[in-house]
Amino acid sequence: MKFINRKTCSLFAGFMGMAIPLSSALADVNIQRISKNALIKAPETVECTLENGTTTMCGKFVVKYQPDNLETGPFCATTVKDEGGIWNWDGEMAGLYRINEKFLTMLSELGYQFYDKESGKGHITDIRTTRPIDKNACLEASVDKTVEITVLLPLTPVKAEQKTDLGTVAKVGLALDGVPIFADAPSVLETGHMPALDTCGGHVDPGGWYHWHATATDIKTVYDHEHIQADCGLEQKASAMFAYAFDGFPIYGSVDQNGVLPTDLDSCNGHISATIDNPEGAYHYHASTTFPNLPSCLSGVVAKNNFSTTAAQGIGAENSGKGGNSGPGPDFTKAAETLGVSLHKFQHAIMDNGGRDLDISAAAKDLDVTETELKAVLPSPPGQ
Repeated sequence: MKFINRKTCSLFAGFMGMAIPLSSALADVNIQRISKNALIKAPETVECTLENGTTTMCGKFVVKYQPDNLETGPFCATTVKDEGGIWNWDGEMAGLYRINEKFLTMLSELGYQFYDKESGKGHITDIRTTRPIDKNACLEASVDKTVEITVLLPLTPVKAEQKTDLGTVAKVGLALDGVPIFADAPSVLETGHMPALDTCGGHVDPGGWYHWHATATDIKTVYDHEHIQADCGLEQKASAMFAYAFDGFPIYGSVDQNGVLPTDLDSCNGHISATIDNPEGAYHYHASTTFPNLPSCLSGVVAKNNFSTTAAQGIGAENSGKGGNSGPGPDFTKAAETLGVSLHKFQHAIMDNGGRDLDISAAAKDLDVTETELKAVLPSPPGQ
């Protein structure tokens, strides 16, 4: 096992008009910090290129579809009388909700029918294997135990000249338990469907692997703040480190080492202060007290090609688009722009209608375009 020389961690970078010490979190703690329960093989130190063109060293992690000891679910409510996971509703009467009768009835009154009114049975679709047939379906993908995920994290974080905003399903980081972290799940308002989260704030990607949409080890703070009756089975500690962001800076819970909520956070929910790993102070992110409780942007520079999977579809699959989001091919961002639809609407029209085995007619209908227009923007027939 190779490690980065600690002398490299004394670098300084200009940011917001002043010079600040860069975090040495990954280099000092070493890349063995990611849980062995998730790793397929021992982590490596490899040469990598940052998105600003700088050649540096990264930790390379190959992780499983989910850690061996991680219990997940429930996600969707089997019937309207059952209680599933959680959902951050962004329509009328917006807020964080448990997926239960009260919430599903409210959605029904708003015109979103996620269960059969006669039987009470939930409209649930395994998005990994089946496209939804209901106008409104609760999505929960089955796992694919063969999936491998490869992640690159800079060992010496570098501040970026400009922050990078984290939109829907943007790459956030890798948790210490080896579970990848992504920003907001797609909105029901855009797709009509609800990719339910469990009470720790995670779910399974259409590619068959589990990931977080929240700082799971401090989600109780969110529940207390938003008066939600829910429990996550993971140990909760608001001051603990949860993850490394994709720029290499660490992500902690909502409070500082002294147990106090920080008041000097920047727009990415980060600041320089003492941590257990860096008593003299270093830059790091904090969870927020509202959902989703993840940083909304990244202050540092990420590595190129920093996320990939062996999955047949979904985020990071070989046929996925730029930025690591699921889609029909490498130019789907441009395809969405050409059709005049949002990227996320385009993504889900493709995934909901077969992915690589795309039903062109159904996808075109969902996008409100002609089949000819859709075919014209696809770089090649899905599945080839």
